[in-house]
Amino acid sequence: MAEDYRKWLWEKTGEKCVNNLKKHAFDAHLCKTSLEAKELILKMISQYETFGFGGSSTTRDMGLIEALKEQGKTILDHNDPSLPFEKSLEFRRQQSLTDCFLCSANGISVTGEIVNVDGCGNRTNAMSFGPKKVVIVAGANKICKDLHAAIDRVHTVAAPMRAKSLNMETPCAETGICVDCNSPSRVCRITTILHRKPMLTDISVVIVAEELGY
Repeated sequence: MAEDYRKWLWEKTGEKCVNNLKKHAFDAHLCKTSLEAKELILKMISQYETFGFGGSSTTRDMGLIEALKEQGKTILDHNDPSLPFEKSLEFRRQQSLTDCFLCSANGISVTGEIVNVDGCGNRTNAMSFGPKKVVIVAGANKICKDLHAAIDRVHTVAAPMRAKSLNMETPCAETGICVDCNSPSRVCRITTILHRKPMLTDISVVIVAEELGY
């Protein structure tokens, strides 16, 4: 029963978030399930041939990479464990030149801003300028009441969980608490806020009324 109410709340919050994203010129959509979102995204990007992916567990868990490979598309996935470091680095650089770049977000405010924090910057670069099309997909668990809360979510939720998932040697990966460290493995190095849709970038935002990603 509690899950039903949580789903209802996520849908209502998602509706408000999507409406404000649209006011900020983003092409925004709300989907009830990740399967619905996957089908929408695949239709949305069917005309493109080359695809870059940010380090997103959301897009990976949705099976978007596999679906595009089955269609014979060219995928630049720097997280492929079979890649040597230099090839992975080359993919990061080339992602900004792909037809379409897919990623998630660390936090999205109900008021319509998108917050991301990167360690290297390939995601934040590609999602703001370069590809012909950008698709940002995020679970409703990443929606926050305002911009300050979205930024806070990065440091209290997203970054510690991401650092832990990557086995980083950072204080937050050990304790779960951000101490604004200077660790060589620190994942919080570059912060971007999309207050409005960038002038020259076609961005679609897909909110899913489920818990997805970190």
